[in-house]
Amino acid sequence: MSPMEARIAIAPSAEARRAYGRANSPDFDHLASEIEEAVSGGGGANVPLAEANGLVWLIPGEPEQLRLTLDGHPGIEWVQFPWAGVEKFATSGLFHRPVVFTCAKGSFAGQVSEHALMLILASLRSVVRQARAPHWSPVDPRSLHGRRVTILGGGGIASELIHLLRPFGCRIRVIRRRPEKIEGTQETLPPTALHATLPETDILVLALALTPETRHVIGAAELALLPPQAVVVNVARGAHIQTDALVEALRTGAISAAGLDVTDPEPLPDGHPLWADPRVLITSHCADSADYVLRMLCERVERNVRNLRAGRPLEGTIDPAAGY
Repeated sequence: MSPMEARIAIAPSAEARRAYGRANSPDFDHLASEIEEAVSGGGGANVPLAEANGLVWLIPGEPEQLRLTLDGHPGIEWVQFPWAGVEKFATSGLFHRPVVFTCAKGSFAGQVSEHALMLILASLRSVVRQARAPHWSPVDPRSLHGRRVTILGGGGIASELIHLLRPFGCRIRVIRRRPEKIEGTQETLPPTALHATLPETDILVLALALTPETRHVIGAAELALLPPQAVVVNVARGAHIQTDALVEALRTGAISAAGLDVTDPEPLPDGHPLWADPRVLITSHCADSADYVLRMLCERVERNVRNLRAGRPLEGTIDPAAGY
């Protein structure tokens, strides 16, 4: 990318916010204001959409609206998303345009990996069962020390989680598309090794992008391969796991517990059997806090504005072929 001016617009604009779901909320206004400061901090200019060559797109789940915006403003050469997961946009074909798309992948890894560790420990130590008990009800806890951990996905969350697991002496395997070994792991394996690895897994952590290839990557066949004492933790996307298969695996004792920050469907309906299962800890897609997300996003926007002006590669660039 050649050096260029950074003339950045934020969508939706102030005029359009009343027409968009949460757009007129204080949260949204605060977010837009902070992003404008980040643009200025990076040496860019906050401009109307008609004058922009860069766009910070804050509207979730609206690929058609983004398509129309880009069609009407061919001068836009860069689009920044505030989320790490962009699967709704990837399936629309937008990423094959001659535009650089960037997302927040890697930005939130610190808090999400911390949340994953909490779900692991809570699942091993039967925290939900004990919290619900109306009387003194001791259980025999299981330790994390020395456990065999398999992580699906080799991005920022996996790297941060590996660091957090270091004091526990876990034997860690990572399954991902790229063959480069990740420091702190016993092995880095390709996706084709999943079935061979599951029988040797005490804790399975899902921390990968959702693509057509990874949708329902964990179903009945995969859950059946896990040892009965295994714990499943998902901090990625709910659709990585076939929910009915997970319910059945818990019912039959094929696995011992699950910790879920994401579900499919999401939100999980009231009365769903997973809510009532004392072996399941569900947190409502809240692994990263709003303040943390805002800070990390603004830091990335500021750095990317600087990168744009200097002609350097942008952080979090989306690979159109991979979809993330």
